[in-house]
Amino acid sequence: MSFRWEITSAVLRQGIIAIVRTPSTDLAIEAAVPLLDAGITSLELPLTNPGALAAIEFLSRTYPRATIGAGTVLDETSAVLAIRAGARFLVSPNLEPSVIRAAHRHGAAALPGAATVTEIVHALEAGADAVKVFPAPTPRWVQDVRAALPHAPLVPTGGIAPEEVSAWLAAGAVACGVGSALARTPIDTIRTLIRTHEVNS
Repeated sequence: MSFRWEITSAVLRQGIIAIVRTPSTDLAIEAAVPLLDAGITSLELPLTNPGALAAIEFLSRTYPRATIGAGTVLDETSAVLAIRAGARFLVSPNLEPSVIRAAHRHGAAALPGAATVTEIVHALEAGADAVKVFPAPTPRWVQDVRAALPHAPLVPTGGIAPEEVSAWLAAGAVACGVGSALARTPIDTIRTLIRTHEVNS
């Protein structure tokens, strides 16, 4: 059993949250396994994936040292089901307080979505462990927001390529959600990026 702050730290440690979007449980596992074997330690499976809960359950059991989470968690019921399947963090594209409460009630980390400074503040006030900034703006935007909100742990997500993560981290992001671009990246390149981020962290 881990404390929530330990889970949050594990989710953000590499600076990359791999997002796996596929049309079936088997394809989700097929896409996730090479990433986890390459050293990715934080992986999100959106609940919009058919069979996402089964994939979360399998990967959580098979890779106990990785931090497996659920994405696109929109309501309390989905939050509880995802956690029961093994998700240790919940990501949402929006701010839904009941999802945050459910996550915390069951010891999981919550990363609600926000697109404006006001929404970021509201997410933090609602108890967000980190805030998914979606859709991702620019590194300069993150830098400017962190100048006003230096305590805000921001996770830009959407359209970010693996090789761009360093620029976002340098601007003040605590991690980046990386999806389809990661699937198109050679595994050797992913291993190199992971080593680079771990050395610089």
